[in-house]
Amino acid sequence: MNEALPDVPEVRVVGLPQLTSGFDLVERLDLPLHPKVHGPLDPLGGEQLAQLSERVNLRGRGGAGFPFHKKLRSVAESAIKRGVRPVVVVNGSEDEPACRKDTVLINRAPHLILDGALLCAEALGARTLVIGVTRESTQRSMEAALAERGLGNSRRAALRAWVQRNPVRMVTGAAASLIRSIDGGPAIPPGRKISASRSGVGGAPTLLSNAETFAQLAVAARIGPERYGNTGLYDEPGTVLLTVSGAVARPMVIEVPTGVPLRYVLQLAGAPPVPQGVLTGGYHGKWIDAATVDGAVVSRNSLDAVGGSLGAGAILPIGQETCPLGESLRVAQWPAQESAGQCGPCHLGLPAAARGLEDVLQGGGPAALEALKQVARNVKRRGACSHPDGSAMFLESTVKAFTDDLAAHVLGNGCGRPVRGVLPLFEGGGTATGVPGGSTPEEAGASRRRILVDWTLCRGHGLCADILPEVFELGADGFPTVAQAQVPRYAEGKALRAVRRCPALALRIEEDARGQAPSRNLPALSPGRGRRALGR
Repeated sequence: MNEALPDVPEVRVVGLPQLTSGFDLVERLDLPLHPKVHGPLDPLGGEQLAQLSERVNLRGRGGAGFPFHKKLRSVAESAIKRGVRPVVVVNGSEDEPACRKDTVLINRAPHLILDGALLCAEALGARTLVIGVTRESTQRSMEAALAERGLGNSRRAALRAWVQRNPVRMVTGAAASLIRSIDGGPAIPPGRKISASRSGVGGAPTLLSNAETFAQLAVAARIGPERYGNTGLYDEPGTVLLTVSGAVARPMVIEVPTGVPLRYVLQLAGAPPVPQGVLTGGYHGKWIDAATVDGAVVSRNSLDAVGGSLGAGAILPIGQETCPLGESLRVAQWPAQESAGQCGPCHLGLPAAARGLEDVLQGGGPAALEALKQVARNVKRRGACSHPDGSAMFLESTVKAFTDDLAAHVLGNGCGRPVRGVLPLFEGGGTATGVPGGSTPEEAGASRRRILVDWTLCRGHGLCADILPEVFELGADGFPTVAQAQVPRYAEGKALRAVRRCPALALRIEEDARGQAPSRNLPALSPGRGRRALGR
């Protein structure tokens, strides 16, 4: 079994270091040593920073790859238009088991990240800087860095700066989750998609990007766009931080110029000479096969072109001796546990998708495979954040990448290989934290209520899917795709509302004797009683 990665694994570099400069000298660059390694840094105006970011094609390094110059200009324009001061947020919430690049930067070069963030704060006129983290080690390092600079959360300070510590959960790394937690709420997505550039922390325009992005900006501001562009590819200059783990002899974080062959990176980490597959981009990423690896180079465009993904910079090969579908099932079960528990595509869809892949492995045949594909399609673009989208993309990539193994499981008795657990996961599994209506474990589970559709009455109005997406989705014919389903406890109120508002009176709620203790706020309605109540 592959053990969980440490917070700070081995660090390597190909070519001249930029982000990792000084790592060969000390374990952590404190403030006195930091400028000696990286040199002085002059302030830049807002438009100068935007032009610099555009010239070096700086994109967010957290996974989405959004152009930084567009985000910077959007925040500045929103702040000027509204006459308010913006906020700068560094997202260091690296909560995927296979990613450690941002954690390494925060632990070993926190002042490089602060350089980029403070450049932006000064250029934008921001008076608030927040660094979001989830690990104790990153909290300690960043709080020490703020103290070394004399920065704190005093109301009298010209710039208020503090570290926001959140639980280690996949969904806490979402931008909206971090903003919500800074405002005092739970570290889960708010359920509606609002641009942070327009309305973020405290409703103010907020410049939010991940730790590596701000560090890259600090490097580019020091050395200039021409020198920065001398490293890496013409259209994607600079270096990239990768976390390489999986079936490797030496898990590591490695800084490489863009354009380096992916095969070379795998060799440095001691990957199998002919891997069965390589997961690129992490657990929201995509698989590529061994033949594709030979033609791929480290860059966003190159990996996209061969069906992979740079994503969050995680690279995970697996060897020929393990079942790739079994390894993928272990991964699929993890994001299913990481749901915030507040929207159906995530809370219900991801566990259903994991069970679907398990059914395929257990000999469910073509019907199980088709059901898996259907569930993966249904969860996309319907969640409160990108977690279900990324998880579905991983599952769809798994089905496409390992066709021979898939055929062996669907049409035969399986591939005959064991599951060795080479892809790193955290110990245990998480439960939902902070679901609507509260954050207690009792509210996160299933209730003793089931909601049922009376097909003799249903006319396909579709209102049930709008009110209760946790349970209902509409098929191609416009009718619900399930006849009955257990209601999540946090959605009991919505279930009752769906019953009362159904125009055809086709829904009813019944008690499920197999469930848990009954809820206090959702009475069981008999068909007759429910219809009379609706008629009032």
